[in-house]
Amino acid sequence: VQLQASGGGLVKTGESLRLSCTASGDIFSTWTMGWYRQGPRNQRELVARLTSGGLTTYADSAKGRFTILGDFASDTAWLQMNALRPDDTGVYYCWADITDADTDYRNDYWGKGTQVTVSS
Repeated sequence: VQLQASGGGLVKTGESLRLSCTASGDIFSTWTMGWYRQGPRNQRELVARLTSGGLTTYADSAKGRFTILGDFASDTAWLQMNALRPDDTGVYYCWADITDADTDYRNDYWGKGTQVTVSS
């Protein structure tokens, strides 16, 4: 199983970005997909996540500005980020909780990070 993320970039304060993430491979079921951000102190923190049942969780800093959407039939999630601020800057990692069809094991999977930089 692999996660492929895209959509980062350099924007100005107040602008928007949309991140995409697609899981591929021998997937039995994708239970949750989400995004984490690694900040300047190298801590990785949750930004938003979405369960296959439609439940969402957002970091306080993301509420009201970011929206996570998903299509679990295609194992794809998007993070729409509006009204971006300089403190949103960081490397964003796609994450998914997936049961592998080959092994029947349920694991956390991570995509390669995508850089988001918001200038003031």
